[in-house]
Amino acid sequence: MDWVYTVIGLVLLLLAGDALVKGAVNLSLRVGIPALVVSLTIVAFGTSAPELLISIKAIMDNVPELALGNVVGSNTANILLVLGIPALIATMHTSHHDTRASYLQMIFASVLFIALCFMGPLNWVKGIVLLLALAAMIGHAVYGAMQHRAERAALEEEVEGADPDITWPKIGFFLVAGLIGLPLGANLLVEGATNIALHYGVSEAVIGLTLVAIGTSLPELATTVMAVVRKQADVALGNVIGSNMFNLLAIIGISTLFGTIPVDPNFLQFDLWVMLAASLLLIPFVFMRRDLTRVSGVILTALYLAYLFVLL
Repeated sequence: MDWVYTVIGLVLLLLAGDALVKGAVNLSLRVGIPALVVSLTIVAFGTSAPELLISIKAIMDNVPELALGNVVGSNTANILLVLGIPALIATMHTSHHDTRASYLQMIFASVLFIALCFMGPLNWVKGIVLLLALAAMIGHAVYGAMQHRAERAALEEEVEGADPDITWPKIGFFLVAGLIGLPLGANLLVEGATNIALHYGVSEAVIGLTLVAIGTSLPELATTVMAVVRKQADVALGNVIGSNMFNLLAIIGISTLFGTIPVDPNFLQFDLWVMLAASLLLIPFVFMRRDLTRVSGVILTALYLAYLFVLL
């Protein structure tokens, strides 16, 4: 049954990722919000739901290290794998979209998170700090969206790939189906894959940083692949940036309310720095306006495989 759960979870993730992108892009068209901002909120929250559910469950099951490994591993996978694999399929024209502000916020969130980890176990006080930072970033995104909406009154824009004739009930259906299907599919896949790994004698620590991290990053991967196929590069890149911010600020912030998360020395010496280094690899695509080509996809994917090799 574990293999059946894994396959069903993967199929559900792909279908839910497609539905969420459809709903988010069409919602942005209807209410005058750019697809990038929608991806930083609705899409990012929806695709990060598995990490939140698994992190809370890990703390309640008295394995809080799994929660930290899940988030750190997922952030690394989001950049190297979630952007790398879709770039192998087709060039992502990220140079057409300005993600500088949201990217700088992601770097700030990463540095803040690492600093708090070096200050000892992550307790509820540090969790509140992370949640306040999240609230400030969401407020900034909403303010930017309101400004864009005011400008749109004078200059009508077209969101590529969106259906102007789609009905509100259908938009709502796509969003709900995506937000429900993604965490459900991820839970099925991770549960099945974890049981398979344990059966073959793989340690829980390695599972947290690799199998669980990859499993909970599959919603981002599914959503990004579908976004690239639909030529929505702004949703693809914005989804990764938004999800990484949400992972660090919201998931760990909320999880600390359920219990203290100890920080293993290995994270301080290696994994946190790999996560930050992976984030810095996006500088050419954000500030130099370079597209994510197949060559970039090969490099990012190869780096992630090298990271897995070191862990294993």
